[in-house]
Amino acid sequence: MLRAIPILISLGLALVAFAPNAGGAGVVDARPVYAGAGPDTAAVPARILEQRRAALLALMEPGIAIVRSADPRADWSHPQDARFRQNNDFYYLTGLETPGSWLVLFKRERGPDRELLYLPKRDPAEERWSGSRPGVGDETARRTGVEAVRPAAEFGSDILAPLGAPGSFSDYARLYVPLGGDPSLPRDVVDAAVAGRRSIVDLGVPLAELRVRKDSVELARLRRAVDITVEAHRAALQTVRPGVYEYELEARIEYVFRSMGAHRLGFPSIVGSGPNSVVLHYDRNRRRMEAGELVVVDVGAEYSYYTADITRTYPVSGKFTPRQRKIYELVLATQQTAIDSVRPGITLWRLSQIARSYMREHSDGLCGDLSCDRYFIHGLSHWLGMDVHDVGDYTAPLVPGMVITVEPGIYLPDEELGVRIEDDVLVTEKGHVVLSEGAPKTVAEIESLTKHDACECPAP
Repeated sequence: MLRAIPILISLGLALVAFAPNAGGAGVVDARPVYAGAGPDTAAVPARILEQRRAALLALMEPGIAIVRSADPRADWSHPQDARFRQNNDFYYLTGLETPGSWLVLFKRERGPDRELLYLPKRDPAEERWSGSRPGVGDETARRTGVEAVRPAAEFGSDILAPLGAPGSFSDYARLYVPLGGDPSLPRDVVDAAVAGRRSIVDLGVPLAELRVRKDSVELARLRRAVDITVEAHRAALQTVRPGVYEYELEARIEYVFRSMGAHRLGFPSIVGSGPNSVVLHYDRNRRRMEAGELVVVDVGAEYSYYTADITRTYPVSGKFTPRQRKIYELVLATQQTAIDSVRPGITLWRLSQIARSYMREHSDGLCGDLSCDRYFIHGLSHWLGMDVHDVGDYTAPLVPGMVITVEPGIYLPDEELGVRIEDDVLVTEKGHVVLSEGAPKTVAEIESLTKHDACECPAP
């Protein structure tokens, strides 16, 4: 499958810091130029959105499904964060980022199903501050494939009132809504269904079944997110060295994200060196990296609502000590064994068994009296997509189109030595493709790509 963006034009251009010119006056603009930086992706094609909604309706019994958009965050206590990110399910089904909106699907016992989209009235004065929004009209209908687009002010009389009246909507005994603490779903929708004596069904279950298997648009966006994150890891290799602070490495990574068009972080960047390398979700990133340590770099760019998740572990001094190398190569071999086993029909639980068995059988005393899998203290894999830990049934056998992570690790707190290696893997008809294979991870690759003189670090 074609990659969504070209590789970095030239690694030699990568991330040269701004520096004073020879005369000391002014600043030399040495910013790198990345292939793929530029405007946003095109909208999700209406035919794809139509296919997604049709697939969802096919998984439902007769009833009404309601999905509400997200609202802007009321608390803007951290102005550097965006106040709005669309509800994943609403975006998946409509491709719209408009707050205050509703999608209503009617699954009939017989006859054609029905779709309604409710959007807030456009406010030209507000749009001068926040940008234009789609309105009720033919253009939104063409963009989404939903023929009936109505004002959000009519949702109450059209849907909410009859939903709560026994005898109304008599052909629809079920209300499907995403449950599980969805903050975008007002309580009055559920209350109306109860008053109307309708059973409430979790729409999140069929939605997860659909979202766990990626379509062509999703894979293109996910590949782009992965490619951006790969280049950020390559830039990190040019930056890591003794005396650099974790936040400097974080800044270089996130600069690459933005330079290549990423819209957000998929999750807070984890840059944990020395004692922080054994803290799984450490994201303070304030410590100074010292010679002879390892640094765990777990990062992911989000591109058009899809996020990557790639982890590498680097020697701060540019060269692994003999002890670090043995632990690292055990984690790497464990990961490769698990990746080699990814294919349709296998489960994530079975992949975890394979990885832990390999690590246990090849520990060879590296972790003292215990086998090293005792220090592998988290899961091997999770679903990847619109969230870094995306929706999906963890007991389901893998099928083509699923994307998972494979991330074994060993964490030895007494030695302040943590190693994690993580890749993003697409399940295919014949097996798998490692989407993140461009991120260097062998000992030879990592040591050869550091741009400073490696120190001769004594073995502990």
